[in-house]
Amino acid sequence: MNSTAQGLGENGACLDEVRRALEPESSLLERVTGDEHVWQGKIFSVDHLEVELADGSHAWREVVHHHGGAGVVAIQSGKVCLVRQYRVVLGRVTLEIPAGKLEAGEQGESCAARELAEETGLRAEKLVHLATVLGSPGFTDEHTEVFLAQGLSQGTARPDEGEVVRVVWIPLDEVLRAISAGLIQDGKTVAGVLAARALLSDEPMGDLR
Repeated sequence: MNSTAQGLGENGACLDEVRRALEPESSLLERVTGDEHVWQGKIFSVDHLEVELADGSHAWREVVHHHGGAGVVAIQSGKVCLVRQYRVVLGRVTLEIPAGKLEAGEQGESCAARELAEETGLRAEKLVHLATVLGSPGFTDEHTEVFLAQGLSQGTARPDEGEVVRVVWIPLDEVLRAISAGLIQDGKTVAGVLAARALLSDEPMGDLR
């Protein structure tokens, strides 16, 4: 991981309170006492867990297991590369950073580079890790690694079969305002753009484009 990005999330005394808040605590522990495999799909699987709480009571948890994914924040000339895509589960078009799911055994950086090229035709000389986003930890272990692209060059996009996306370039400040206005709601996009903005504020602009 790039040393600058590390400074945002792993180093420094300023994170002491966060680390203490993340320490294990017996009163919060849930011990799995039963695990029923309910369903297996191509992208995710579902388990039904019985857990014992710290007070001895029992509860049920529905858990979705997912390989995870990777996404890329690409910024050039002050504009962010986003893809317009219809999401049938929402019934509308969304704006998202280029992203996709990990193949079995695939590393996040490799997945990010592949998805960036397939969806937009862009190639990056370097990918800097920005953040790891948990989609909804109340029921799924899905996670998305988000990277910042450096040294961009344009090639030919080759979306997957059945994948229809449109690439748009929107000024970073407008994307930030759209996030605040609730126009951009995708979690990995919100987290990735905010993390990229934090990194940009600490680095000379020319070093990151």
